[in-house]
Amino acid sequence: MTAVAMPADLASIRPPALACLGLSAFDLTWVVERLVPGGKARAAEHHEGGGGMAANAAVAAARLGARVRFLGRAGDDMAGRAMHRELASQGIDVTGFRLFDGARSSVSGIVVEASGERTIVNFRGENLPEDASWLPLDDVAGMDAVLADPRWPQGAAALFERARAHGVPSVLDGDIAEAAVFDRLLPLTDYAVFSEPGLAGYARASDDLGASLSYARARGCRVAAVTLGERGLAWDAGEGPRHLPAFPVQAVDTTGAGDVFHGALAYALGLRWPAEDAFRFSAAVAACKCLYRGGRSGAPDLATAWAFLHRSKE
Repeated sequence: MTAVAMPADLASIRPPALACLGLSAFDLTWVVERLVPGGKARAAEHHEGGGGMAANAAVAAARLGARVRFLGRAGDDMAGRAMHRELASQGIDVTGFRLFDGARSSVSGIVVEASGERTIVNFRGENLPEDASWLPLDDVAGMDAVLADPRWPQGAAALFERARAHGVPSVLDGDIAEAAVFDRLLPLTDYAVFSEPGLAGYARASDDLGASLSYARARGCRVAAVTLGERGLAWDAGEGPRHLPAFPVQAVDTTGAGDVFHGALAYALGLRWPAEDAFRFSAAVAACKCLYRGGRSGAPDLATAWAFLHRSKE
């Protein structure tokens, strides 16, 4: 993968073609002043709509202008059909998003506090087949980048194996998962970007980020990174840990910020931008999202993200 410099303006950016595979969940969101464990709270707002790590990443990339295909599973139920329609309405190719009879879709309950912090309870679905042989992967050779989360390891492995065979860069959303899942996927992964809890769980709760990132790289990925919220991002590409500060924003809602980051990273890597440029751009896109309520609804378009990124450099 030959890196090319980030362009000086938007006009020269060619929309990349991406495939995003993994979780699509139907989100029920409540906005409250403060969540008290064991107590009650009155919601000032309530929203319903599609969510899920890979699905949110797909929407974020599409908002930036990428040509996106979503690959995933859901039940042929009310939530599954609603998610299918919503992704299609964002201009995403959903021919590889299959709804299965007798299965139940993933559903999440999300409570967002006035501070912008959120609590998520997720039902991952039921009777969703693990078999990935039906996936339409013939177009992967023509993709610019692929992304997967760890919720469907068989599908992610199939996608990443095909991408590796054709030299297509891959991004793994390293949210919390069993160690065996990461052991299977990391040798097939170019960029593994963990959440802080995801990396701590996999690297056996080491307090040393550098050691944790090195542990992940030793399992096979080419670049290991971890998002740290308001503390920014750390990564290791084989030359020791590096750190990128967060963009200072007054967060309204952090829901989906990590998903948006991953979608933006796949976008940037699909354009072959160098790692540091790709990470900085993705952090700017995620920061823009935090200025608005909702997971995917706050994902910015390319002009908005570009303006934010360059204002922050001044």
